[in-house]
Amino acid sequence: MDGDLLVNRDGVRIVSQSEPDAPPPIQPADNQMSLADIDTIKVIGKGNGGIVQLVQHKWTCQFFALKVIQMNIEESARKAIAKELKINQSAQCPHVVLCYQSFYDNGAVSIILEYMDGGSLADFLRKVRTIPEPYLAAITKQVLKGLLYLHHEKHVIHRDMKPSNLLINHRGEVKITDFGVSAIMQSTSGQANTFVGTYNYMSPERISGGKYDYKSDIWSLGLVLMECATGQFPYAPPEQEEGWVNVYELMEAIVEQPPPHLPSDQFSPEFG
Repeated sequence: MDGDLLVNRDGVRIVSQSEPDAPPPIQPADNQMSLADIDTIKVIGKGNGGIVQLVQHKWTCQFFALKVIQMNIEESARKAIAKELKINQSAQCPHVVLCYQSFYDNGAVSIILEYMDGGSLADFLRKVRTIPEPYLAAITKQVLKGLLYLHHEKHVIHRDMKPSNLLINHRGEVKITDFGVSAIMQSTSGQANTFVGTYNYMSPERISGGKYDYKSDIWSLGLVLMECATGQFPYAPPEQEEGWVNVYELMEAIVEQPPPHLPSDQFSPEFG
C-alpha cells in the first residue's frame, strides 16, 4: 500500500495513510537516515562522477547502496540539484531503483539507494557474452515500463541509458538507476546543452547538438539491447580494431551512418 516510508532505529516499514489506525504523517526529522546510521561494507561500483558502496543500516541490518558524487557546487546550482534529488526520492515504480535519502555534505552528494544484489546488465554481459532473445524480451518489458513511468509520470529524460545503469536482483527484476544523476552533473556544468552521459549510446540528435526528447532514451535502449543480443556494440570501429580510438569518429559514425540493425536470419521480425 502507498504511504510514507519510515526508516529509523525501529526498522523500515510503510505507514499507510489509508489505514484507519495509521499514525499522523511522519515529520522529516523522524524518518531520515543519516550517514552515521550506516556502516560501509565495500565499494561495488565506480563511474559517472562517483563511487557506489554497499552499506548496512546499523539497527535494521538492511543493505543499501550508497552513491557518492564528488563535486564543487556553486550556490546557483544547488536548487537544481535539490529538485533532481526530490524527483529521485518521490519515484515509486517497481522498475526504477528506489532512492531512500540524499544528502549534501562537504562537497559531495550522497544518495542512499535500493541495493540490487545481481549487479548491472554490464556485469552480467561480461559473464555470459550474449543474452537469448526470450530473456531479452523480459528485460525489455521491465525497462520500458520504467521509462514509461519516468517519461510520463515524472517528465524526466534519463539521458544516460546504458548497460551499467540497468540493475538486476536475485528475483529477476530489472530496474533503471541514475536517472537523476546525469541531470545533477549537467546542472553543475553551467551549460544547458552540455554532453552528459556515455557518447556510445547517445542519439544522433543529441550528438549533433539539436533538441532532444524522450525518444533519445529509446534510441539508447535500442543500442543496449542490440549489444546484449549480439555481444558487440552496434557501431563497429573501423577495420575491426579493438575499439574506437577517437571518440569523434564514433560520434560522426552515429550521426552520419544509417541506424544499425540486427541480422534478420538470427532474430525474430519483432526484435529485428
